[in-house]
Amino acid sequence: MIEVLLHSPIFFFSCLALLGLIIGSFLNVVAYRLPIILKDQWRRDCLTFLGETPKESIELSLSRPNSHCPKCKFAIRPWENIPVFSYILLRGKCSNCAEDIHWRYPCVESLTALCTIYLGYFFGLSWELLGALVLVWSLIILSLIDIDHQLLPDDITFPLLWLGLVVNINSLFVPLKSALIGAILGYGVLWGTYWIFKFLTGKEGMGFGDFKLLAALGAWLGWESLPMIILLSSVTGAVMGIFQILFAGHKKDIPIPFGPYLALAGFVILSMRAKDNFYISSFSIYW
Repeated sequence: MIEVLLHSPIFFFSCLALLGLIIGSFLNVVAYRLPIILKDQWRRDCLTFLGETPKESIELSLSRPNSHCPKCKFAIRPWENIPVFSYILLRGKCSNCAEDIHWRYPCVESLTALCTIYLGYFFGLSWELLGALVLVWSLIILSLIDIDHQLLPDDITFPLLWLGLVVNINSLFVPLKSALIGAILGYGVLWGTYWIFKFLTGKEGMGFGDFKLLAALGAWLGWESLPMIILLSSVTGAVMGIFQILFAGHKKDIPIPFGPYLALAGFVILSMRAKDNFYISSFSIYW
């Protein structure tokens, strides 16, 4: 199988596309269910702390129950759950009640597939590709959750941070020293900015999840990447925020999630590094 993947680009990218579509479908499930599960657990913990008896926990996990229509609760059949293609065949509607299926589902699946193919083009069949895919898939999930709930769950950011340090033990992307400093500075810079802003204005400028996400990006991409990540995410976030206020009716006092802009900046830096490695490798082979 490895030999076929190495010597057949068509088969390799077809497998990546299929993998990306499947993972994208799973990311949709996680982005929808994980916040519900976490909020239910937090509610139960608060009631227990207050000495009250919590109600029964919701019967929901990342794997159970099977996918169903949120309106009529009709269980989606396997042939209706094929990423992107089922959405097209069903014309974006539930086969039972004709309720509209949100366009975001096929978009996330397509985006994940495109990112998977894109990274596969530059990294090829390698450990770098596996690491890059895990990072980018995690960034997609975090962006979706932050957009919907203004939440970056520790259940994702902490494992992502530690995994970044682990994969760089042998300098997969950056030397371990750079990764460790990146994790420390990534958290510390935004933590310091948060407290300075709060001291000057009395308001909270960002959430603690943003600190952890930048720390995770520092662990994966090294401390040298942090200035560019902060610059890109800040500029993009500011431009989009102004656009939403002026043209989309977004109120100034409603927070705007910063996680998606950090994730986008992280992807850009990873892409630049992938291209550099690709061109260097190509030049070495040619030479």
